[in-house]
Amino acid sequence: MFSGIVEEAAPVVKLEKEKDNLHITLKCSFTGELKIDQSISHNGVCLTVVKIHDDTYTVTAVRETLEKTNLGLLKPGDKVNLERSTKLDGRLDGHMVQGHIDQTAVCTSVTEAGGSWYYTFEYEPLKDDYITVEKGSVSVNGVSLTVVNSQPKSFQVAIIPFTYEITNFHLIEKGTVVNLEFDILGKYIAKIVRQVLGK
Repeated sequence: MFSGIVEEAAPVVKLEKEKDNLHITLKCSFTGELKIDQSISHNGVCLTVVKIHDDTYTVTAVRETLEKTNLGLLKPGDKVNLERSTKLDGRLDGHMVQGHIDQTAVCTSVTEAGGSWYYTFEYEPLKDDYITVEKGSVSVNGVSLTVVNSQPKSFQVAIIPFTYEITNFHLIEKGTVVNLEFDILGKYIAKIVRQVLGK
């Protein structure tokens, strides 16, 4: 379980294809604190540490993950948002994020707004419960954000300077593909309502 509060955006140092799998090696400031089998969110995708070497570590993405997320688009040098799993005795500063990506979306505009930025994302809902609600939560590339201007197939988020700098949002531009995880509570409620109404 994650909170959507990104610790840093780390560069990809190596990508290695093995059959349908992709081994992703990254370099980050907390590599020395990691251990094999640890879960880390990568652009919102929960992946397991399989190797540690000096100041780098490696995770493996399987075909299903590569087909449903933006990890298959990574290139060496790209920055990936990282978050270690939430401690049970810590504060939940973002919202409940599982690290299970629902689908991708495309950035359709970035607008500067007096020191902050508005990003618009469009997506084709794959399920009836893949929705956003005004002032609700959504995870974009693993970042816990508040929805503004919620529409049936699009939404906006406002990014403050701190988030812009510490995450890979400063690299997102029109046409960039991002990972979405919709609010788990909203998905459960939508499914229950459909079952009650018989839809």
